[in-house]
Amino acid sequence: MDWYLTLLNYFSIIFCVILLRYHWYRTRFFVHTFQQVGYKNNEYWQWLRMHWDEKVIPVDLGIFNLILFIAVAVDGFWGSVVTRSTLAVVFFVYTVFWLSSIQRYKQEKVKKPLIITNRVKRLLIPVVLLGVLFPAFLTFESYSGRFLYNYSPGLLNFDIVLLVFGWVFSAILIPFFIFIASWVTKPVENAIQEGFKKQARKKLNSMPHLKIVAITGSYGKTSTKFMIRDLLKERFSVCSTPGSYNTPMGICKVINNDLQSHHQILILEMGARYEGNIQELCDIAKPDISIITNVGVAHLETFGSQKVIAKEKGTLVDNLSDGGVAILNADDELVRKMGEERSNIERILVGLNSGDIRGSSINYNYEGTNFELSIDEEKTSIQTRLLGSHNVQNMLLAIGAAHHFGIRAKTIALGAKNIEPIEHRLELKKSGNFFIVDDAFNSNPVGAKNAIEILAQFSSGRRIIITPGMVELGEIEFEENKKFGEAIGKANLDRIILVGEERAKPILEGINSVDGHKENITVVNSLFEANDILKSFIQAGDVVLYENDLPDLYNE
Repeated sequence: MDWYLTLLNYFSIIFCVILLRYHWYRTRFFVHTFQQVGYKNNEYWQWLRMHWDEKVIPVDLGIFNLILFIAVAVDGFWGSVVTRSTLAVVFFVYTVFWLSSIQRYKQEKVKKPLIITNRVKRLLIPVVLLGVLFPAFLTFESYSGRFLYNYSPGLLNFDIVLLVFGWVFSAILIPFFIFIASWVTKPVENAIQEGFKKQARKKLNSMPHLKIVAITGSYGKTSTKFMIRDLLKERFSVCSTPGSYNTPMGICKVINNDLQSHHQILILEMGARYEGNIQELCDIAKPDISIITNVGVAHLETFGSQKVIAKEKGTLVDNLSDGGVAILNADDELVRKMGEERSNIERILVGLNSGDIRGSSINYNYEGTNFELSIDEEKTSIQTRLLGSHNVQNMLLAIGAAHHFGIRAKTIALGAKNIEPIEHRLELKKSGNFFIVDDAFNSNPVGAKNAIEILAQFSSGRRIIITPGMVELGEIEFEENKKFGEAIGKANLDRIILVGEERAKPILEGINSVDGHKENITVVNSLFEANDILKSFIQAGDVVLYENDLPDLYNE
């Protein structure tokens, strides 16, 4: 039996290697998740609660933990029935066949991979220390003999229960180590961020000639920002934040790295998920011109009510100094009221139905959208490659900014014609012999409804939608996704692919409330699966709408 016991002793080393590998991939997965929720502990905890059985304490760790609990709780029973060497065989076989696979945590296809930023590196230090030191300590104790107690003294060189407990319990704790690491590194992160903010404020103070245009709203911030940039850049030297850079660190990065002394206008997008976010951004860069796109239900889950959202967005107008300018969406009642009590600022109202600057007679064609612009009773035809009435509304806000800076309507029309569609925001593009309407970014009830209406107007081929629905709408999420489903059903589309069985339920309920649309629906678990199905039936002339593309952490 010496060879048998020697083999078990060697297996204990293999066990540690397998669990170390399992620890690493599990750690990487949860750090990736933490990054995708914006390093927010509350949102990370909500995600853990939603995926408790699947990811946090999956069946492999659960069964392992149950066996271990029985081994510890009924220790005397093991002595009379099985030896510790037999128990070691059970644990080692289970480890090889269950925990050697890390497929659950090693995603082959991800839309947004983990980015090893300096912040992630700082976070990983305490996470790795906690995840490795605890099992390493118990592994040492297991071999030291100080706690060695088995029923075949001298046969095994380690305490199997102590060894397994160290690694398995540590693996279970990995998602929670991130909370500890976040708390430990928080003072460091705050100090670093405050340093970037101070640097940005100092740079802005050194450029008194600079005009700061700040944009916020529930939807359309990024699109409006790029429209303003494109309308102003022919006459002014403009610096703007790229993409959806709308957080304190994103804004500071652009100010500190990209803003130059020759720039005349700085265009900033300001996002908010919680009360106080807009004020934090205004404390970095105080606006000269504040633009509010709308007050919707985006992030209703974190704000609680639309009234709170309106108050938060209105903070941007509150921060205007005497002589400042507020450009507001006149069609949104909550936005139109902003700054009414302030006689020391200029308010420019724009809208499809009312306002100082208006857009009307909207038509869609394969080149985009055409509408009639009215400024000071002067009417001008505007052709743009952008799609959707909400994009016309966004453009009116941009036109309001351009008009304030002295650009004439005819010049605006020329600039509007050259504006490129914003990536993933109702972007019309050709893929081989079929068309794609890419509206994958941050779907919302207003934008989703517009996207469906636009898709319904195409007649070149079959009309197909791929969507997981909408998220972060709080208590109204089910109802809004049901309404979204009703809009899909009424649009009489040729093929519907829904992503996520759970997420599809309210959409299906809405679709099924409209007769005759049940047979053309497919439900899949991921966007990758949806694309594979699309490839199998797509034909020349078909139009595919991608409405919302959720991060990997929403995959089912």
